[in-house]
Amino acid sequence: MICLKILRFYQKFLSPLKPPVCRYYPSCSEYAFWQFQKKNFFLAFLFAFFRILRCNPFFKGGFDYPKVYKKFHFKNLCFKPMFLAQKQLCFLYIPYKNKSFYLVKIIFKRTN
Repeated sequence: MICLKILRFYQKFLSPLKPPVCRYYPSCSEYAFWQFQKKNFFLAFLFAFFRILRCNPFFKGGFDYPKVYKKFHFKNLCFKPMFLAQKQLCFLYIPYKNKSFYLVKIIFKRTN
C-alpha cells in the first residue's frame, strides 16, 4: 500500500531531521502506520488525522495504542458462552523489541 511506503519514507528520512516532539507513545507516524496496516484507508486516515490533531500542548499525551475491535461469531458452537454474550472485546497492540508486539485483550461489559 502506498500509504505505508510514504510513512516509512517519512520515518527513515524526514523524521530524523527534526527534534522528537510527539507527545504520545507510540509516535504519531508509528500509530498511523499501524492504523493503515489494520484498518481500511478511510478509517485509518481518520484515526491518524485525529491523533495528529491531539498531538499539541493542550493535550496531556501519554500512551495511546491503536485499538483493534474483533467481532466473534458463534455459529459453529452449540452454545453461546454467557460471558462473551454480554461483553465486547478490544485488543491493544503493545510493541515488544523490534518487530514483534504483545496483544492485550480488554473486555468491556455491553450496555444494551
